[in-house]
Amino acid sequence: MTAPSPAPKLPASLAANPRLSSWVRFTGEGRVAISPGKVEIGQGIVTALAQIAADELDVEISRIEMIRASTATSPNEGVTSGSLSIQQSGRALRHACAEVRERFLAAASERLGVDASLLGVEDGTIMGPGNVRTSYWELADDVSLNHDTAAGASAKTVARRTVAGRSMQRVDIPDKVFARPRFLHDHALPRLVHGRILRPDVSGAKLIALDEATARAAPGLIAVVCDGGFAGVVADSEAAAEAALKALRKGATWSAGEPLPNETDLAGFLRSGPVESTVIDTRAAPASGKAACTLRRQYTRPYIAHASIAPSCAMAQWNGDRVHVWTHSQGVYLLRADLAIVLELPAENIVVEHMEGAGCYGHNAADDVALDAVLLAKAVGGRPVRVQWSRHDEMSHAPFGAAMAIEIEADLDPDNEIISWRHAIWSNGHTARPGRATQPALLAASEIANPYPRMISTNPPTANGGGGDRNSVPLYDFPAWTITSHRLLTMPVRTSALRTLGAQGNVFAIESLLDEIAALRGEDPIAFRLRHLRDERACEVIRAAARRAGWKPAKQSGIGHGVGFARYKNTGAYCAVIAEIEGAEDIRVKRLTLAVDVGEAINPDGVINQIEGGAIQATSWVLKERVRFDRTRITSTSWTDYPILTFTEVPAVDVEIIQRPEIEPVGAGEAAHGPVTAAIANAVHDCLGVRVRDLPITRDRIIAAMELAS
Repeated sequence: MTAPSPAPKLPASLAANPRLSSWVRFTGEGRVAISPGKVEIGQGIVTALAQIAADELDVEISRIEMIRASTATSPNEGVTSGSLSIQQSGRALRHACAEVRERFLAAASERLGVDASLLGVEDGTIMGPGNVRTSYWELADDVSLNHDTAAGASAKTVARRTVAGRSMQRVDIPDKVFARPRFLHDHALPRLVHGRILRPDVSGAKLIALDEATARAAPGLIAVVCDGGFAGVVADSEAAAEAALKALRKGATWSAGEPLPNETDLAGFLRSGPVESTVIDTRAAPASGKAACTLRRQYTRPYIAHASIAPSCAMAQWNGDRVHVWTHSQGVYLLRADLAIVLELPAENIVVEHMEGAGCYGHNAADDVALDAVLLAKAVGGRPVRVQWSRHDEMSHAPFGAAMAIEIEADLDPDNEIISWRHAIWSNGHTARPGRATQPALLAASEIANPYPRMISTNPPTANGGGGDRNSVPLYDFPAWTITSHRLLTMPVRTSALRTLGAQGNVFAIESLLDEIAALRGEDPIAFRLRHLRDERACEVIRAAARRAGWKPAKQSGIGHGVGFARYKNTGAYCAVIAEIEGAEDIRVKRLTLAVDVGEAINPDGVINQIEGGAIQATSWVLKERVRFDRTRITSTSWTDYPILTFTEVPAVDVEIIQRPEIEPVGAGEAAHGPVTAAIANAVHDCLGVRVRDLPITRDRIIAAMELAS
């Protein structure tokens, strides 16, 4: 007897938010409101989700209105992170729209007296034999979407999709090109006033006394707010707020700070503190031969700033015991949870509404500034307060991407084949986002009169992609390995999620050592990788990148080429990179050639955009970026002290998509960073004959490597 087929499962986001009306509404004038819980942070997600909705509903994409996420109305999809928006929101929206279409076809069938199987939809008009017709909008009052979804709806097959899979202009770009106020930073509410926050220059210092007299005499001042160690000003203009803050700073007395690590020995700091150690994965060889030699190499990456182009900003407004917050946070519901704890309010008294910010990825200060705005707004009698951090504040007090020290030991047989592999990571945790603990993770929560302790960053579970251990388990078919993560239990430098979490460091380390072993064998590094891969999709992206780049061109003096590969989180997008660099006075990346496999590419142009952006950001990380500090304070508090890649330094980026419409789509935003990092490092070795294992790859690091090799 054949066992019954298991009941179809709902996409996770839809199972958590089953009410159809929270996802889809038909509005006047022939419009469709689509309300995902994921947010636009520059990745083009609102366009891809609009394409999915247009496909399943059979409407022109111009009819789609994408509604910004808000805790008042939107489904709770957690946080927009980890390149998961297409996987989570896209799947949920496809199913929801398919069910909505079926419900309307059933209603049209009843109204028109035509079997539903004979009806079709064209741009929202439902038509049948004999030219009978109606529309979504004519039926909207008869078809209630205030129902929970069912698991039986059938989305369109790939062959029937006409919008998804095609490149389309992003729906968010026109406002930005024509300078219409889309960014939170440009938005002004009626009766808006302006706030600034007083924070120390010395790391870990606490406010112990405050003379407010000079600040209270500042023109345009509305309020000085002080709550324990939290202090700020509200004024009637930006300039007045800046002047009042400057005056307030003169009256501040601070405690001594907490010592920072030795920047010149980050690996020593990371490896010497108390840690929580976890074995991430092991593989035992059936019968491993005796090692002829062991290669032991250490790789490091520094603390990295988010370096958002615009500093973090938020607005808040109180109405009695209720508060409305406008923010560019990546998780409006998670932020609301932390605000509720700090304010001691029911969550339903707080509305957190997303607005786009000019540069937000990972856990930057968007959540922190939201609480700042809320605390100041309570003092101004219902007027909305806008708080924008300074560049100095952003580079001093926002969370950084965690520094990492990675040690890999590879046991080799007499033919320099790998017989065993040991990979160990020392790093702070990679996430301290709000809304995930019983105590808030927001900066001001640790400063108020009844402060909460500062959260020590943790790592997401390995099953969810991991944190410091992300991409540390090899995709290559080595006979044996042990992967271990050591998470620091101290955090003198504040860390949280930055794009890719630990994947950039781990891929850099793995791919660098693979090149080194291939060189020992005298084997082409691409051939070496392909020989150790069993995943044909992995092999195909490497072959595609190599083919597109013309691997390997004849050796030229001063020019180097390198390869890097990874599958993001080992479960997401595949990406392979060929880097061409020029080694003159400084390293210059001339060209990056990438091949990527994201399964079904909903908007191919959007995928290319994300891969290009990730490749350019990774180039900046590899060549320039590191947080600088002495033993008392962060010193890289301006673009001069924290340089990023300039327009004239941007390499040519060429991307090939391997389109696989039959495979569920995955995100592209973070796929390129690790492979690009490794490819550039391997190209530097190809060009100069020295291997730099500490990021960023600067002239000083290259000289030190040359001296060590001589």
